[in-house]
Amino acid sequence: MRLTTLCYIEKDGAYLMLHRTKKENDQSHDKWLGIGGKFEDGESPEECMLREVYEETGLTLTDYAFRGIVTFVSDRWETEYMHLFTADGYEGEPGECSEGVLEWVPKEKVTDLKLWEGDKLFLDRLNGSRDFFSLKVVYEGEVLKDWKFF
Repeated sequence: MRLTTLCYIEKDGAYLMLHRTKKENDQSHDKWLGIGGKFEDGESPEECMLREVYEETGLTLTDYAFRGIVTFVSDRWETEYMHLFTADGYEGEPGECSEGVLEWVPKEKVTDLKLWEGDKLFLDRLNGSRDFFSLKVVYEGEVLKDWKFF
């Protein structure tokens, strides 16, 4: 299993999105995602998210919220438990990212981007309720086969 974090950083009604174009053998190649990555040994979800945001954007988060856990099940990849955050306070300005291109995208346009279908489910929840949630998403290849909020 794989433990990861993902953070949607908000400014002026837009999310800072990463268009993943630079890494080879990337299961999310050419897709748009929030900012995040894999846990390092001994990290808490918050420590992982803060480190990944800094490494990928140069931003230091000052105000963030742990919003949910998404379980991804796939016939191609190992099960992933993604810890989902939002943030609206930070210091610094976004810089270059070694994994792709960073861009501020208005929230209402994010679901028009090339996303994983399951991401649209939790993005809708992030933009609505502030309640903590758990979501299980099942893929066959890149096709969303099933999902359930808990």
